[in-house]
Amino acid sequence: MSASAWPSATAKLGGWTCISDCRSASRRMREMKAIRTLIVDDEPLARRGLELRLARHADIEIVGEAGNGRHALQAISSLRPQLMFLDVQMPGIDGFGLLRMLPATQIPLTVFVTAYDHYALAAFAASALDYLLKPVDDVRLDESVERARARLAARKTEDHYERLLKIIGTLPAAHRSRIDGFLGDEDPGAGGRLTIKDGNRMVRIDVASIRWIDAAGDYMCIHAGDETHVLRGTMQQLERRLDPRKFARIHRSTIVNLERVDQMRPHVNGEYFLVLDSGHELKLSRSYRDKLKLFT
Repeated sequence: MSASAWPSATAKLGGWTCISDCRSASRRMREMKAIRTLIVDDEPLARRGLELRLARHADIEIVGEAGNGRHALQAISSLRPQLMFLDVQMPGIDGFGLLRMLPATQIPLTVFVTAYDHYALAAFAASALDYLLKPVDDVRLDESVERARARLAARKTEDHYERLLKIIGTLPAAHRSRIDGFLGDEDPGAGGRLTIKDGNRMVRIDVASIRWIDAAGDYMCIHAGDETHVLRGTMQQLERRLDPRKFARIHRSTIVNLERVDQMRPHVNGEYFLVLDSGHELKLSRSYRDKLKLFT
């Protein structure tokens, strides 16, 4: 029986849709190869169209759908997809805003689905990430799925976050938040603020408002309050400028504000998840288990 012939059922959870079906036995047989996939688009017909087209691929397991950025945040946190088809232009939190708000370790491989301008398409291509133009062409969709298979099979997902940040960094000013650079001669501990360069302006961030910081290559995201600042620099540079009594490295690419941690729960292989006051979850890796004492 073909994949599209199986009956399916959906459940609405908090605005996003969790999809299950009657193929439990088949799924168990191919569980190791299944690619957990999330569709994010504000147009129901566009989501349905992608779902139907992806049904032709037996290894694509659509675990959920979301109609806006806020619901996508919840779905990603709960479902932990490996692959995401993401509409760029959505009301409220758009596709780029969604990526900026996610912890680096939660960002799935992302295929952009867009009617975007040629400048953005050139940026996607230069960063070796795939994109689909609406209306979606079946051949291009198949190519996107094949690229996802290849990257997951080769376990080459670690550079994905850096590539996404490069996309944000090369977008026109109207389509990005802040692309910042360091002012390395300031001690934030002295005045409780961190000064960064936003184009020709100086932006001062209240250090206490920082929840966590992600790093990927030469790019970093400072998640402070309701904003995310994307900047060039290294984790070592920033770590030297933060109070070690208040900020701790919990992963090779993550620094967390200890005062923002509400809960800590054990995971597998000696790892832990830290739940922040914002509801975001960050992974504390085995290599940084010595930091556990800071949370007790």
